[in-house]
Amino acid sequence: MKYIFILLVICSLQLYAQVDIQFDTQIVECQKDFSVDLKFDKRAFESEDKWVIIDINEDTSYVFGFIYIDEYAGLSFNQEGTFKVKKDGSLHVVKLKELNASLIVRLQPKRVGMAVSIIPECLYSYLKIDATPSWLKIYKGDTNSVERLYKWGYMYNGWNLCERALGYLTKAKSIKPNFKGLNVELAYSYNCLHEYAKAEQILEEEIKSNPTDAYVNKEYIYTISKSDVVDKAVTQYYKSIDTIEDKSYNAENCYNILQFYYLHKDKENFQKWFAEFNKYETTDKNMKIFVKRMSDAMSK
Repeated sequence: MKYIFILLVICSLQLYAQVDIQFDTQIVECQKDFSVDLKFDKRAFESEDKWVIIDINEDTSYVFGFIYIDEYAGLSFNQEGTFKVKKDGSLHVVKLKELNASLIVRLQPKRVGMAVSIIPECLYSYLKIDATPSWLKIYKGDTNSVERLYKWGYMYNGWNLCERALGYLTKAKSIKPNFKGLNVELAYSYNCLHEYAKAEQILEEEIKSNPTDAYVNKEYIYTISKSDVVDKAVTQYYKSIDTIEDKSYNAENCYNILQFYYLHKDKENFQKWFAEFNKYETTDKNMKIFVKRMSDAMSK
């Protein structure tokens, strides 16, 4: 019944929550540029703390709202309503709050990459929105706590926005250098940005502290397989076989070493690690495809 009520409320907005903003030359100029430049060229995960349009209805009205991060629910979209630019330059605005209604869409995990369009600031006053909504402070909490900084860095790494993640994670490290999981996440950011030497330096210390952590080991093997000293990665791989009970990353570890030999056109060692890779099951279909392609290429 709760979901049915929400749908009924949204439908009712067409009748009861409408506001017409009268003709204004500034609206005309703003919407002219906006209409011409309207592009869904940003992803939701790139638009934290931004007013955005997520869709255009059949009547050409824009569905708009605010994207933010809820510490527990992840990336979220708080719908403000819809608006439409009329032919005479006025705005027709439909606001959810006029009915004391609200609609929050959690974008994790499948919709974080959906395309959105950023609303220009010149429309804020006409849409009766503030650059920063008053309710946002509820979700901000202590923005400088190491826990929050780590979570934000972890999320942005997951969205492949590693440079932004790095900002959060380096700040967290300055507060509590040995916070659980922080160093390997920081190394992940550096690897993502192809700064392998920095990642290796961090992981050299981390693996001393957590020698049987399968994820730390996996990230370390990946990092050193990107250097010219692949023997070091090979040594670490065999060491992990003997000392780490969690075998879930074994195939991936083989893949990273295997790829090194493929890129260096070392057929003998490639075949050796191809056989090692095939000892393990993996649910990663893309990895299997890439290994098959490399094997076919090396067989020519």
